[in-house]
Amino acid sequence: MVIVQKYGGTSVGNAARIRRVCRRIAETVAAGHRVVAVVSAMGDTTDRLIELARRVSEAPPPRELDMLVANGETITAPLVAMCLQDRGVPAISLTGAQAGVRTSGHHSRARIKEIRPIRILNALGRGQVPVVAGFQGATEDFEITTLGRGGSDTTAVALAAALEADLCEIYTDVDGIMTADPRVVPEARLLSHISYEEILELAAVGARVMHPRAVEIGELYGVPIHVRSSFHRRPGTMVVSEVPMEDRKRVRGVAHDLSVAKVTVLGVPDRPGVAAAIFEPLSEAGISVDVIVQNVSSEGRTDLTFTVAEADLGRSLPLVEAAAAEIGAAGTSQAAGLAKVSLVGTGMLGTPGIAARMFRTLAEAGINIEMISTSEIRITCIVDRRRAEEAVRALHAAFELEQVPAGTPV
Repeated sequence: MVIVQKYGGTSVGNAARIRRVCRRIAETVAAGHRVVAVVSAMGDTTDRLIELARRVSEAPPPRELDMLVANGETITAPLVAMCLQDRGVPAISLTGAQAGVRTSGHHSRARIKEIRPIRILNALGRGQVPVVAGFQGATEDFEITTLGRGGSDTTAVALAAALEADLCEIYTDVDGIMTADPRVVPEARLLSHISYEEILELAAVGARVMHPRAVEIGELYGVPIHVRSSFHRRPGTMVVSEVPMEDRKRVRGVAHDLSVAKVTVLGVPDRPGVAAAIFEPLSEAGISVDVIVQNVSSEGRTDLTFTVAEADLGRSLPLVEAAAAEIGAAGTSQAAGLAKVSLVGTGMLGTPGIAARMFRTLAEAGINIEMISTSEIRITCIVDRRRAEEAVRALHAAFELEQVPAGTPV
């Protein structure tokens, strides 16, 4: 049985935690399994490297920033391999490039194009534990790239898919997937199962437990994923295609994202092609656009508003302003300090009243909604960042997410 185990930054945050991780890996090997370990940077190493870069450069070039921050994981991998060898477990550390992770050339947001796990398979054949630096890869020209924050999850699930592993375990500092961030909602409840659809929506709208791209790959290749804590032995959350009936609630979780900004293009001519002219430059720059709202046309013109990550606002504005001038728009405006608050659940599909209840709950809390976006299993509201956590708590209580569904074994 091949098991891929991914350990997050808090799980390997210091020497004592690395030793604990190695005990778990050694126990899994002793149980007769072949293990591939994927590790993140220790603790807040990546944040500290980014902060250091910004102290020496106002706008660090993306290539050089990737060269810098990839070192966090490159430090962790050999430390874990050393520790395993000290315990008598043969191990070898590998960078993303050495592990065969080939990516696109979009620095800081690269996507995995292919995995050629030759060295991993050779190591497993020799009875070694390959310890792979997550979050990173290389282009065909061997330019170092990173996969975005949380990208070690993507590395782990992609490796599990490429190796046809029996299980991918994502070890983190929380018990599993919760109905909300427990730091915001102390009453948040652990979900024993969650569907790929639901965790993908939760991850996309702010839940930090798993990287969205990792979930996409897991669903595409049918990788069994177990999200669990590295600090105890209890079961966590299984990510599955279909949630058991007894676990089902219409709303499964509340997620929030505190780093949202909005951009408005004013007086957009109401004709075909203008939306493409605005959004194509953003796409080419690797900037993700989320909530999009277009006003009803009046006298042949309309306003177009969309959200981006606040970190991308500075890069977005010149591109949007250039596009606005090209299409003959009246101008642009922007606002930061916003947040996304979202309800997610496959049980919401075809259930009337969910949106009305959400909007009423926020209204009763005196929280203004600036924008609304929906999918079949998600409703997202853009609100003032200062009220976001209050909104999460209000919605969690209103939909009774702290309660165990009827019929679920206690």
